[in-house]
Amino acid sequence: MQLHDLGPNPGARHTRKRIGRGRGSGHGKTSTRGQKGRKSRGQVPLGFEGGQTPLHRRLPLRRGFRNPYGVVYSIVNLEQLAAIESGVVITPELLVEQRIIRKMLDGVKILGNGELSGPMTIRAHRFSESALQKIESAGGKAEVI
Repeated sequence: MQLHDLGPNPGARHTRKRIGRGRGSGHGKTSTRGQKGRKSRGQVPLGFEGGQTPLHRRLPLRRGFRNPYGVVYSIVNLEQLAAIESGVVITPELLVEQRIIRKMLDGVKILGNGELSGPMTIRAHRFSESALQKIESAGGKAEVI
């Protein structure tokens, strides 16, 4: 066997369907498009489903709007801060570093769920009323950035 003897297996390749080349080809006249309808006449637009209501019209619209001026805070509860040793100044950068929050969005808000183990200085953008009371009762300080 030589290189010029190589070829595809018998039956592996099919001859191309020559459409619109007369009645003798078997694919003349309507050129395999059928009789009538949109698909028999020229281009079919993207998303056309044969007269059925297209998918993009069947799906519901997205309701509401996204406020471009809205502020979204990364939320941290006091029970998450209890894992950090007392005496350390807690900043948003430290929370990202310790993986308590994944990323700082528009700021950090401290909520009052849980208890603190000891006095801490916490710097954040927002505090809830209950968080402020619990931080001060534990002897800590809450500083708004």
